Amino acid sequence: QGPLEESGGGLVQAGGSLTLSCLASRRTLYSHAMGWFRQAPGKEREFVAATLWSSGEASYSDSVKGRFISSRDNYKNTVYLQMNSLKPEDTAVYYCAERIGRTFALEQEDEYSNWGQGTQVTVSS
Repeated sequence: QGPLEESGGGLVQAGGSLTLSCLASRRTLYSHAMGWFRQAPGKEREFVAATLWSSGEASYSDSVKGRFISSRDNYKNTVYLQMNSLKPEDTAVYYCAERIGRTFALEQEDEYSNWGQGTQVTVSS
């Protein structure tokens, strides 16, 4: 495992869009999936989305389903979180995380062993 490099956070107005990137420069064949989590002030960290490296299949939390799109570029070892129709309640620090080995519990943060540093997303009303 190597460091995960996140980028793309910032300030956006409600209804706007933002795309986060996460580079897994030392990804190996054992890397199964990448997850996105977020933590708002005073709240616990929560699952947002996850993408399988092999198929690109993505899963989402109910709160972002239909608005966010998680994707990956195998050649660039990068995953993306395209966030559309942003709401003030989407304001949080967003983290990407790497899952080594298969699991069916991608929504659980304990399943991830490698975490990015986090990037702030602020949605103004």
